[in-house]
Amino acid sequence: MRNIIACLLMLAATAAAAQQNNPQLHRLFDSYYKERMQLFPTEATAAGVHQYDDRLAIEGSAPYIAATEKFYRKYLGELKKFDNAALNTGDRISLETLAYTLQAALEAQALHLEYLPMNQFISTPLELASFGSGDGDQPFLTVKDYERWARRMTAFAEWTDTCISNFNKGIKAGVVLPKALVKLMVPQMEALAEQDTAKNIFYKPLSKFPASFTAAERERISRQYHAVIASYMRPAYARLAAYLKEQYLPAAQDKAGLFALPGGDRIYRYYVNYFTTAPDLTPEQIYQTGLTEVARIHAAMEQIKTQTGFTGDLPAFFTWLKTNPALMPFKKPEEVLEAYSAIYRKVLPYIPQLFGHQPLTPMEVRRVEAYREAASAGPFYIKGNIAEKRAAILYVPVPDATKVNVTFYGMEATFLHEGIPGHHFQIALQQENKAIPAFRRQPSFSAYFEGWALYVESLGNNWAAIRIPIRKWAR
Repeated sequence: MRNIIACLLMLAATAAAAQQNNPQLHRLFDSYYKERMQLFPTEATAAGVHQYDDRLAIEGSAPYIAATEKFYRKYLGELKKFDNAALNTGDRISLETLAYTLQAALEAQALHLEYLPMNQFISTPLELASFGSGDGDQPFLTVKDYERWARRMTAFAEWTDTCISNFNKGIKAGVVLPKALVKLMVPQMEALAEQDTAKNIFYKPLSKFPASFTAAERERISRQYHAVIASYMRPAYARLAAYLKEQYLPAAQDKAGLFALPGGDRIYRYYVNYFTTAPDLTPEQIYQTGLTEVARIHAAMEQIKTQTGFTGDLPAFFTWLKTNPALMPFKKPEEVLEAYSAIYRKVLPYIPQLFGHQPLTPMEVRRVEAYREAASAGPFYIKGNIAEKRAAILYVPVPDATKVNVTFYGMEATFLHEGIPGHHFQIALQQENKAIPAFRRQPSFSAYFEGWALYVESLGNNWAAIRIPIRKWAR
């Protein structure tokens, strides 16, 4: 009997040990994260790691590419030393997540994506504009914070030179952006090169000095910022704008698609895998899935059309929705923002019915900044940071309030997807989860966070109070 009990105790102890985190693996995770923050300083700033707020990685430069490749291979090699079968579920997921991330990064380097160093949605120039506004991830709370940002701004000139050099390499290789996208990028860069200090976003921190700053500190920092912005930032943005308009645009491709590029099929396969995390699915299979989904959605649209009493076909219904003046009730941008805020207020009472755990990070609705408003396809989410008391933001572009269509723009579905309970719940809860390694607390897999956001759009169908009946506008 004693032997049986002893064996049971040993089995229980073994099972318990198997559920414990592997200390050596977690030390590796911590080391990876700390080293990554040094290599990706703006990512560190966005994650609330502020030791490197004065740095700007010269992405696309030969030394930087070599350093990151060495970094990826180093940690991929270290991960291979661990036996997955001996790890608990959480550690195994973390290991496989990091290994996949490192392998994807190495695969991307082989494709020379540095030849396409920026676009109209995601780029270092746009990220720096968000940082420099004083309302983003870059802190402006102390004199040291202001000095760090000044040093980071000076590095932008070198980044710009490298960016233009890589664009030129892309031109020689035939790997260029479509003209349609370049045309959106030019006014963005021109707006950020604005000479009027009242309009240029990089001067905003000078109007937001903390009360603790002395008069001497304010004067010194103001002089420093005027010099750095005039000597580094504005000229760099102006140089980018002129280059894109005069040299890159004529060389850009007329067709909108990677298929038009040399090696575009390889890049396309990489992105299919990167955004779906489904390496066993071919682009053709993904495409067929898309066709099936389009057919399903069209069938649902047909039902809605019938419910409204509209007698024409679906294309005619779309035209009616898009052009019906009754569906465009707004006159001012503030009215559009209030409409989204009203949806916010209507959604909140229903949240406890479906979610027992909600993020602590709050979320605000704001209008997109002028410099990127015209190129914004629709509302988008920017994560916050509860530790720094920064709310997440649902940014809403309103270039012309009179053209915002309450139904055609899908305001309710957009709010549920981009805001609550879509991206905000998933990303904020991920950031607040201290039970996972730090490198997993930032959003990374599009298939996961976009899949979740798409799913929660359907929850709105059960919340009749937030729906805007089309019949209301069809009278």
